[in-house]
Amino acid sequence: MKIINFLFIMVTLASFSIFENVYAEVYDINMPTGSASPDAPYFWQNEKTGEATGDIEILVGDTIVWKNGDQAKHTITSGTLEGGPDGNFGGADFLVPGDFYDFTFKKKGSYPYFCLIHPWMTGVVTVTSVGYKIFSGVGKNIGDGLSLFDIDYRYSGIISGVNVNQEEKSITIQLKNESNSGQENLSLLLPSELIDGPYVIFIDGKKNLTFEYIPDDVNTIDLVLPENSKEVKIIGSKIMPEFGILSLIILGIAISTMIFIQKSKIKIDN
Repeated sequence: MKIINFLFIMVTLASFSIFENVYAEVYDINMPTGSASPDAPYFWQNEKTGEATGDIEILVGDTIVWKNGDQAKHTITSGTLEGGPDGNFGGADFLVPGDFYDFTFKKKGSYPYFCLIHPWMTGVVTVTSVGYKIFSGVGKNIGDGLSLFDIDYRYSGIISGVNVNQEEKSITIQLKNESNSGQENLSLLLPSELIDGPYVIFIDGKKNLTFEYIPDDVNTIDLVLPENSKEVKIIGSKIMPEFGILSLIILGIAISTMIFIQKSKIKIDN
């Protein structure tokens, strides 16, 4: 019986793995001729959208292929110019003219990248679950700005902004939707470390009593929005702390240093 159960589990896991990759896509981002110049009209050609941008939104399991169609060398380096390479993908290896680099994204998140040689060439790969979009960087204006969160959401429009209010223990989500197609569904995946439930929700200032809420490490909230809704305010029982771990460590070191200096001063005076 144990052997049968083990085989059943293995087959099930294999089935999930196969299903997860059935619909995986491959997208090209080209570096056109002249992109090595900061005066170039554009630096990327995104074949998914047809736009001249290095920004692209894909699903977990999709692959991006960066192709060097320029006459100069380039790099695909994960990270930012300000923060440096983060090692998620790419690196410092040169892509010579005609060469390419591909990477399959297996985790959700926002992945910025740039060219080490030509730092004006930047882009962001946004990886979402099936049917979900991501609003990134929530919390960057709070405390030390180091505790950042992503909000996954399913909505026909977009989330254009998120404001965190620690005093109210709330987040306010700004919505943008030009479809004007009547009522809309909004599904949110909220990290409990950002804002935890139970929740009280207002849509354009009116209290909503019909939302669905599934508690977990990432809480799920499903809402039906009236036509032309602009704002959703969610009040929770707990909000992200004002100071992150790094700030607390720095504060602790500063206090310890002050105490040490004070004690040393007392000994010298004696």
